[in-house]
Amino acid sequence: MSLTLRTISREQHLAYIQSLPSASHCQVPAWADVKSEWRSENLGWFDDRTGHLVGVGLVLYRQLPKVKRYLAYLPEGPVINWYAPNLDDWLQPMLAHLKKQGAFSVKMGPPVVIRRWNAPAIKAGIQNPDVKRLRDIEPTTIEPRAFEVSDKLRRMGWQQGEDGGAGFGDVQPRYVFQVPLANRSLDEVLKNFNQLWRRNIKKAEKAGVEVVQGGYNDLPEWQRLYEITAIRDKFRPRPLSYFQQQWRALNSEDPNRMRLYFARHNGVNLSAATMLVVGGHVWYSYGASDNIGREVRPSNAMQWRMLRDAYALGATVYDLRGISDSLDETDHLFGLIQFKVGTGGEAVEYVGEWDFPLNKLLHKALDIYMSRR
Repeated sequence: MSLTLRTISREQHLAYIQSLPSASHCQVPAWADVKSEWRSENLGWFDDRTGHLVGVGLVLYRQLPKVKRYLAYLPEGPVINWYAPNLDDWLQPMLAHLKKQGAFSVKMGPPVVIRRWNAPAIKAGIQNPDVKRLRDIEPTTIEPRAFEVSDKLRRMGWQQGEDGGAGFGDVQPRYVFQVPLANRSLDEVLKNFNQLWRRNIKKAEKAGVEVVQGGYNDLPEWQRLYEITAIRDKFRPRPLSYFQQQWRALNSEDPNRMRLYFARHNGVNLSAATMLVVGGHVWYSYGASDNIGREVRPSNAMQWRMLRDAYALGATVYDLRGISDSLDETDHLFGLIQFKVGTGGEAVEYVGEWDFPLNKLLHKALDIYMSRR
């Protein structure tokens, strides 16, 4: 296939995304409005033979201080045929174009899965004192073509750090946890939950926990719970304005793109979450909870409602997003995988993010700056 790359309109980009079973929420045109501090561009690959659009990419440009040079970033993209034998013909024109746009370095995250581990394999790994990371466990599924993609990228000059994190660190998670929904009944999905999860869902139901959807005007209440979570878990919260901007941007593109949920007991909101939808892929995006009311298990009830709603939307996967690959109980991130593995889903590893330094000196300077930060 002979290809031509050029800038396209947001409308062309969105129409192409809508023609696919799914794509990352980071690659829909409206994501550029969420990340408004970056300049953006919509790229399209065209088949010269037919003139059809066959791939798209949302590029975010971040300018270096005092210099008109940019980091070009394609989060969880571009959306192209990653298994094409002529991968070089897709990526070389992109690099040439981005260089003309003033990029000194390109960062991308191919949406290519390399390994999967099912819940029984992870549980066995957690119980084995010799196992410290997911990589120490035999994968349930390996995708050989993903290794070919990685090999091709290295031969082209794309770089990754030794830990799999590209250059100045992966921005999007390399490891995620997903519950497959395709060709399964909800009863099957629930039966795959572990005993603790099923018990907690019943406990919440018996206690009268109610899970409801919120709207734009409920975002300040979301923020209240989110900031309580930030203090408890010691992270810096995003401001309310970020979630308001995300809601406006994503739902103006598709009224069902972003949802907000609350789990409440006796009229008091105890936990909340945001959900993102692109085609058949649904993400649990951000979660928050109060320090009170944990005994009625609001988070379990909320996740079960969100998963059922994803199923009703025809989703093929419910994605609980990032996990650490650590299975060490002393690791502060271990609780993430411990909570998510109870859903009976699977840990999924992507090929990770990759860097291409177009100006090695500037790329190295940013690498040093980001590692110190």
